[in-house]
Amino acid sequence: MSGITYNTDADCIFCKIVAGEIPSSRVYEDDSVVAFKDINPQAKVHVLIVPRNHYKNVAELASKAPETLAHIAGVAQKIADDEFNGDYRLVFNTGIDAGQTVFHVHAHVLTGEKLVEGSL
Repeated sequence: MSGITYNTDADCIFCKIVAGEIPSSRVYEDDSVVAFKDINPQAKVHVLIVPRNHYKNVAELASKAPETLAHIAGVAQKIADDEFNGDYRLVFNTGIDAGQTVFHVHAHVLTGEKLVEGSL
């Protein structure tokens, strides 16, 4: 992006996607976040929003960079507006028991249809 240095983890798949080392279907990006289509969608529209800086979960993000967390909410709305009618579900899984499988905080934006309980 603009010559900014980011805090990353060399072993993190999302850090590699953000860096462009692993291809993704990007739908949005700026200096703070990258948003791309989930490879295993749970809804008609399922996009992940990932901060460029590596934080292990949403609690750490809220503690260390609350402005980025607020920005993610705004990007989620933009994606929902662009991809559907503005309605969406925003999900953060935090910890193994909550279903987090990649320990780089990421928001799931789900929309494109009426969502039922149990989807994520």
